[in-house]
Amino acid sequence: MIIAKNDEEKRSRIWRIVTTVSSALIVIIGIYLLTKMFTTNPLEGEWIDENGRIDLNIKSNGTMTMMVLDFAEEDRVDVNVKYSIDKDDKIITISSKDSELEKLAEKSDGHYTKEDLEAVVDTLTGTFSYSVDKKQLTLSEREYGEQMIFTKK
Repeated sequence: MIIAKNDEEKRSRIWRIVTTVSSALIVIIGIYLLTKMFTTNPLEGEWIDENGRIDLNIKSNGTMTMMVLDFAEEDRVDVNVKYSIDKDDKIITISSKDSELEKLAEKSDGHYTKEDLEAVVDTLTGTFSYSVDKKQLTLSEREYGEQMIFTKK
């Protein structure tokens, strides 16, 4: 109703309020998107090995669950490991705990041993250079250059 009247002063005041609020929203959304783009973990999410034997569920709190499929004729084994990431140099370091592997071996009732688990987990423990290209994660071993390729779920 205010706009319908011929009151130019009120109309210009409302227009200034609308443009100020919309400009503030645009700036806030831009800051949020830039912050999200540069501070999030690029590896976070679920990744599937190109061979389909290992799935990775990478969480933002420095933990990762390795799901080893078809291991010792069981459906799958979930192994929790820790990781640290250096986003500037694109390096990820993955480490496992022996106590975690012992617990999993005990729970298996003899289906697999701690050594069996270590053999599988050792393929993904160590320091790797990483590269994320669209929905593909490539882990390159720093010493020998061997690569493992994962696809995002």
